[in-house]
Parts: sequence; structure tokens; C-alpha cells
Amino acid sequence: MKIRATERIHKVTRAMEAVSAVKMRKTQAMEVAGRPYVTASLSILSRLTGTRELAHHPLTRSRIVKKLALVLITSDKGLAGSINSGVIKMAVAAINEHDIDTASAVDLYVFGKKGQEYFARRNYTIKEFFENTYDEAPLSVVKKLSEDFITAFTGEVYDEVLIAYSHFKSTIQHIPMVHRLLPLSLEAVEGLAQDIAPDVAKWKKTSVTSGLVAYEMESSYTDVFAALAPRLLSVSLYHLLLESKAVEHSSRMIAMKNASDKSKDIIHALTSKYNKARQATITREVSEIVGGREALETHA
Repeated sequence: MKIRATERIHKVTRAMEAVSAVKMRKTQAMEVAGRPYVTASLSILSRLTGTRELAHHPLTRSRIVKKLALVLITSDKGLAGSINSGVIKMAVAAINEHDIDTASAVDLYVFGKKGQEYFARRNYTIKEFFENTYDEAPLSVVKKLSEDFITAFTGEVYDEVLIAYSHFKSTIQHIPMVHRLLPLSLEAVEGLAQDIAPDVAKWKKTSVTSGLVAYEMESSYTDVFAALAPRLLSVSLYHLLLESKAVEHSSRMIAMKNASDKSKDIIHALTSKYNKARQATITREVSEIVGGREALETHA
């Protein structure tokens, strides 16, 4: 019975491993497909950041953090290794780096039930919660969040906007990270653009700001930046959601592969134990038959 039950578990884990592998590749391809958009936006931003007008723009100005907004991306489902605990630890560390009262000075925007459950138990203010069950990032939600963050930041409701997520470095290597969304900076956006392509030969990384040529703006620099900033913030959120989903599928694939391998070992051990017990029973029965025959011959 144990052998058959373990074999059924092995079939389930193998199927889950295959499904997660397909979903990981699909999500990763979706993420990389948007890299040219980020590169083009970054090229424009790099030409604007050196101007005097933008040096004092509200979206690029750093200030003392008294109120913090934190976007947390976790999963809704389990069986995905330690990705959720790693992201939560990074989020807690990022909050503790600021000299603020966490009970009232942090607003959380949480994707996924795992993060929501953790911070709800610790009485954090969860401003908004979104289920993270689908592979595609919800564009309407991303756009609304970006607009809300820009409005809140320029209105000095928030002094900084951070996002905690899992960075997909390779299929077997995932790094929990915290990225700053606001205030905007060239370094932060360039780091995001470089991270969109993972460390594999298929998507070899190149510099996204090399070979830039200055050009004249027909509109004012501030007008161009005002139109560009919401899109940069939206594409940042969009790609980080996709990246976290790719990490989730990759971690689940690895976890299911480990479970499949372990179930094979258990099946082998149980089968060996069964064969030994069966052989011992056969040997005992043969010994009893031989002994009975010898006894009969003796009495005869």
C-alpha cells in the first residue's frame, strides 16, 4: 500500500514539475519581450536627468523618510520553496532601516496571500491587497498603482516608495531584493533594465545607456519627464510582478523535482524492504516444508 501511494505521489509531483517548467518559460519570455520598451524609456530618461530643471523635479527629489509605502510581491500558493520567507525578510529589513514608527508610518501594498497573512498578524497597515494567482500581471492594477504612488509622492504623503520581490537570476538562483520606485533615479531604472534579462546566453545583457547621443527637445524637459515618469513606474511594477511569478514557477519546479527524486528513493527503499520480507517469508515456508518432509521420512 505504501509503495502504491508513493508512486501516485511521484506521478503528481512529476506533473507539477512539468507544468511549472512550462509556466516559468512563458512568464520569463513575456518579461524579456518588454525589455526594448524599458531600454527606450531609459535612453530618454538618461538624456533628461542631467538638466537643471529635473534636478529639482518633485519625482526625483530625495527627502527624509517619515512615511513609507512598500509594495510586497509574494505568492498565493505554497510548495514553492523559501521564496516567500526570503522576500518577507528583505521587506522587514528595509522597514527597519528607516527610523520610523512601523505601526503608523508604513503602508503596505501586498500581492499574494503569504505576505498579507504575515504582516496582518503583526498589525501592519495593509493599504491594498491583490491576489497573485494569474501568470500575467494585471495592467489595470499596475497603471492605477503607478498613478496613485506619483500623486502621493508629489503630495508628500509618501517620502519613499519601495518594492520587495524575488529577482530571477537563473533557474536555480533566485535573490530576494528591495528596489526603490520613488524617487526616480537613472541608476535605479538602469539596474531594473539590466535585471530584466537573466544570466543566460539566450538573453545576454548589454549596456542600456551606451552610445547615447544628445538631442534637442521640442517640448520642455519637465513636460517630457511628466509623461515618461508614470510609464517608467508602470513598466517597473509590471516587470517585477512577472519576474516574481517566474521565480515562483521556477522554485515550485525545483521543489517538485526534489520531491519526485525523494519519492523515487522512498519507492526503491520500500520495494527493497518488501522484497526482503517476501524472500524471508518464502525461505521460512520452504524450510517448514523441508522440515515437515524430513519428519515424515523419519517416522516412516
